[in-house]
Amino acid sequence: MGQLDQTVQLTLRNRINTALDQAESDDVNGVVAQTLRLVKCAMDDRDVIARSRGECSGCDNDVIVELLETMAAQREQSIKQYDDAGRVVDAEREREELEVLTSFLPKPLAGEDLNVAAETVVRELQAHKLKDVGRCMSALREKYPGRIECGPASKAVRAAIG
Repeated sequence: MGQLDQTVQLTLRNRINTALDQAESDDVNGVVAQTLRLVKCAMDDRDVIARSRGECSGCDNDVIVELLETMAAQREQSIKQYDDAGRVVDAEREREELEVLTSFLPKPLAGEDLNVAAETVVRELQAHKLKDVGRCMSALREKYPGRIECGPASKAVRAAIG
């Protein structure tokens, strides 16, 4: 994982809290502020659960990313339902919330970054055959959690194997 990726991962909670402070100073009742308050409450709930298991620092970044992904998936489902029901205003509100949530999620690896990551994993695992693709994909998902899209990554691994 690159230095920038680690910095983004390490400060996700701080980024959310800072964005919430800014959003509340800009418009306390705005969509951004309301959405980030929901995220903060959900993070606080996860912190309580983590502390009950003895993790004194609260939930880690992986849990926060998973939380954001879940909340984003809920918004996507609501958008579809509202669009199907003709509730345009409600669907637009959900789209705005979805945009806020996805702005904090790690961006998927793509292009040259994906190719380099695939080549690195193939080299590390000494993969030489197509039957090694599954092993390489697992390693990519583990090394870059939440940033691997299966289709493009599989193509990059296959190209790296040759």
